Amino acid sequence: MTATSPQPTASPDWARRPTNLAKAVTAELVRRVVRGDHPPGSVLPPEPVLGELFSVSRTVVREAVKVLQEKGLVQVRQGAGTTVTPPVSWNMLDELVLAAVIAEDESLAILDDVVVTRRLLESDMAHVAAHTADEETVDRLGALVDRMDRLVHDLDAYHEHDRAFHDTIMRASGNRIARGVVRSLERQVVNSADYMGVSGVELCKASNRGHRRVFERIAAHDREGASEAMSTHITQAWLVRRAAVGDPGRLER
Repeated sequence: MTATSPQPTASPDWARRPTNLAKAVTAELVRRVVRGDHPPGSVLPPEPVLGELFSVSRTVVREAVKVLQEKGLVQVRQGAGTTVTPPVSWNMLDELVLAAVIAEDESLAILDDVVVTRRLLESDMAHVAAHTADEETVDRLGALVDRMDRLVHDLDAYHEHDRAFHDTIMRASGNRIARGVVRSLERQVVNSADYMGVSGVELCKASNRGHRRVFERIAAHDREGASEAMSTHITQAWLVRRAAVGDPGRLER
């Protein structure tokens, strides 16, 4: 027999009516599914119950549930209701889903996975960039590294140049798919305090030493060296930012 979710209760946030009701209901349901209020295998409350809970029409509820299905969080079957799917079915590149999972993951395992994915893709792109980078690209990377040495006391400017450095390498690789995945992940985690972690002048200095090693290997057209330097840089930078939580051994390969 399929389990039924416990009777839901309204969120205090719903005392203030959101402008876009369907988006707001979707976001709240995503959070509730990820949080486990509606565990995998359970059936979401029927439309009238959800409509009453959020003080919205059944049309709004139906639209929100449709979006949940597109994100892989639920499966709608005629006559069987709306069943919550297991996490393996969720679209982890979706902004709402990833944000909710990060918010609920105290072990930082999901952020470890983000870093590992980024490391794999950027290491490969650095490998290609070491072969394809022209003089203009090499000069830009060198200028960014030199500039970051002077920006270690201005954290916002430093991080802006940091992102530009990585993006220059990704562009030079010509791999638009890998670049798109990395940029999507970065946009979704850059505002997470757990991902950004601790920062400071000495940490920026250490990080830029990693940038410089990557730049030097690309400038030397050393493909393997550039790939290894990028992998080491991304791993070490995350280990410094990462709190002493969970199992950092997940990063080992």
